[in-house]
Amino acid sequence: MFNNRNKKEQQNGWRTTIWKIWGYMRVYRVRFMITLFTVILSSILALMAPYFLGVAVDELIVKADVEKTLYFIGLLVIIYVLQMITLVLQNNWMIDISQKTVFQMRNDLFFHLQNLPLAFFQERQQGELMSRMTNDIENVSRTLNSAVLQIATSSLMIVGTIGMMLWLSPLMTLVTLMIVPFLFFGLRWITKRTGRYFKEQQKHLGELNGFVEESLSGQQLIKMYSKEEEMKATFQERNEEYRQAGFWAQTYTGFIPKLMNMLNNVSFAAIVGVGGILAINGYVTIGVIVTFTAYARQFTRPLNDLANQLNMVLSAVAGAERVFAIMEEPIENRDEEHAKKYATLQGNVKFENVTFSYEGDQSTLKNISFEVNEGDTIALVGPTGAGKSTILNILARFYEPEHGQVWVDDIALTKIKRASLREHLGLVLQDSFLFETTIMENIRYGNLGATDEEVIIAAKRANAHEFIMAFQDGYHTILSEKTTISFGQRQLIAIARAFLKEPSLLLLDEATSSIDTITELKINDALSTLMNNRTTFVIAHRLNTILNADNILVLNNGEIIEQGKHEELLERNGFYAKLYYQQRLTETG
Repeated sequence: MFNNRNKKEQQNGWRTTIWKIWGYMRVYRVRFMITLFTVILSSILALMAPYFLGVAVDELIVKADVEKTLYFIGLLVIIYVLQMITLVLQNNWMIDISQKTVFQMRNDLFFHLQNLPLAFFQERQQGELMSRMTNDIENVSRTLNSAVLQIATSSLMIVGTIGMMLWLSPLMTLVTLMIVPFLFFGLRWITKRTGRYFKEQQKHLGELNGFVEESLSGQQLIKMYSKEEEMKATFQERNEEYRQAGFWAQTYTGFIPKLMNMLNNVSFAAIVGVGGILAINGYVTIGVIVTFTAYARQFTRPLNDLANQLNMVLSAVAGAERVFAIMEEPIENRDEEHAKKYATLQGNVKFENVTFSYEGDQSTLKNISFEVNEGDTIALVGPTGAGKSTILNILARFYEPEHGQVWVDDIALTKIKRASLREHLGLVLQDSFLFETTIMENIRYGNLGATDEEVIIAAKRANAHEFIMAFQDGYHTILSEKTTISFGQRQLIAIARAFLKEPSLLLLDEATSSIDTITELKINDALSTLMNNRTTFVIAHRLNTILNADNILVLNNGEIIEQGKHEELLERNGFYAKLYYQQRLTETG
């Protein structure tokens, strides 16, 4: 009962997936119908050829009529030429349709990925997502290129061939069709297994790609901790899972041509034997036997093609299911019907009883409440996991609070469109991401409409201009793996990007934590100018960088346990004071 239900759900899933693919192809339905017309035409021509071949044999052997024989041979040549033309046309047109279809699918997948919330990407491996974008969609492309036409052609050829054989000799048709039950049960046994293994193969390929991407990105850490052998062992294990799924998928698929060859040989032997007896007794001619042999080949070959294409379709459907699963993920802006754009935001921020958890069981923030006035600098302090970065993530609407509300300028955050809110935010993270393009374009990412001069001014404000000009190509230096650039320099470029944006609210998440003392002094000097009259949230482990903050929130276990100015918190001699004095002792010790 349970297995039947699973099978029914799987079949419904396949039908839904195929219908979605057709939804993309529907745009080109006129051209698709014309292509199918050429398929019908080529099938008719293919069915005519064996008949005229048999007639030509009879005219030559039985009647010894050379003139008519040459006439039918000429007719066969015309049929074969016309068939070739229709095959070329339908092939080219179907490739065009399939490539445009997959092009749109790939576009939609990428566009949808851009609209998904940050949480989606943090829960999945990048390599696995890339596998869906490339391998899975490529599977669909290969299937549309060949399988659709092949299935249509094979179906028409099977029906047409049976019709022609029945017309010529019902008895020999029955002999030819005796292989069908064996073929049906054999293919059913094979395809029941190949569908499952093709799906597993795609799943394991995605996981393998994800692991490879992760291991290549983390080479420095792997080598530092001498984990090469462990990585090799893990890769071998996952590669073995992929190999096993691929082995069984291809093994079962490989049974198909062997089964078809055996049944073909049996069919030909039966046709020759029965046909010979009928010819001796005058029921059929030699030409009919020749025609039947050709039709038998035309009958079994489409069956073979159908079986092979069915496996290709199953593989493509498995890949398409994974693609559409991503497209069905809810987008980030789905709940913004009543939200508005705001040209300006002053920067007054209020958190009111905000509670949030990433996993849903243990709260990262617990009933957090505080207010920040326009132009103030607020520092977030506390041990790792206290909830500091989460406050910034919620303020940027990367995540939504489970309870409570956040306000900016007395406007509920949910009433401000995310894109509009983020236009007024500047964010610098601990690990800054830079694109593989020029330094100029990396900084300009903060404001795509900025001129080169404005980009250079922003770099100067971030104290990045000097080291940028030290490169041979200056601002036109392309940042890549071959470019020698320090972590501190990467941070300066990211900070220059934030300067260029001129945000109303500035979010600094450990922006100076990995920068040397001299560079940090330069950045702090630049930041003091940028932070003037601008609401700023600062997360810093180095407490000496936040001594002048207007308010310091001290967090622990997701709760605000202390808040106030630096001097006030020291006077209380509480949690903050212990952190501060321990850090000073470490720095001087």
